[in-house]
Amino acid sequence: MLGMDETLAVALAAAKAAGALHLEGLGRVRQVRTKGHNDLVTDVDVAAEAAIRAIIGEAFPDHAIVGEESGGTLTDGPCWVVDPLDGTTNYAHGFPFFAVSIAWCIDRKPVLGVIHQATSRETFWALEGRGAFLNGQPIHVSAVPEPSGALVATGFAADVGLDPRNTTEFLAALKKVQAVRRPGSAALDLAAVACGRFDAFWEYGLAPWDVAAGALLVTEAGGRVSAVDGGSFALEARTILASNGLLHETFRDVLTVPAGDQA
Repeated sequence: MLGMDETLAVALAAAKAAGALHLEGLGRVRQVRTKGHNDLVTDVDVAAEAAIRAIIGEAFPDHAIVGEESGGTLTDGPCWVVDPLDGTTNYAHGFPFFAVSIAWCIDRKPVLGVIHQATSRETFWALEGRGAFLNGQPIHVSAVPEPSGALVATGFAADVGLDPRNTTEFLAALKKVQAVRRPGSAALDLAAVACGRFDAFWEYGLAPWDVAAGALLVTEAGGRVSAVDGGSFALEARTILASNGLLHETFRDVLTVPAGDQA
């Protein structure tokens, strides 16, 4: 059985193989289809996941793999959770904010995570109990103590029109924080919290592959991750609030909109 460093090397190789396909296809995507309202899939999503599965499968033939495009089931044993192209809509439009996200989980808990953004040549990774890194250098969350000084980010699910929570909270946050951003890749938003670019991030409607690697990055960088309502974070919960930890509770209060004020 390979050790953690060797396992990380496999994850990094898989992520960079996918990133190379991202760059190769950028601006030349010919096949785009929808798998739901405003939910796109490109030929590069499919090719990148196949490349990742091939590399991981060769090194760990007995490990489960869950991928956004080809499915799979989370298991209680060793399980890889893969988003081959997080930010597909950005990618399809040539907006350079997208990444590959790979996490290795044990008993449904991420213990290794890699997020690779090929356009910026930035590779984030984290190992449980060993910290978080960007291109080999240790990273840490910000020290912003209050929402009023915070740059925060969110994202909207493809079916955002059916659930007003995120838009209502977005408007509430605009009034209480320094600024709100919506870049379009949950994986990179979480990586940005981990390295102190964002002070907090929240979103609903997320799948395990959207958050598995990023959540580990945040906690290993000294931050805090929970459900938006403050409950425990879980890969299958479909809700996440990540922060530098210092403003976690106060920012959660910002997002707690009275029922009568919701759309």
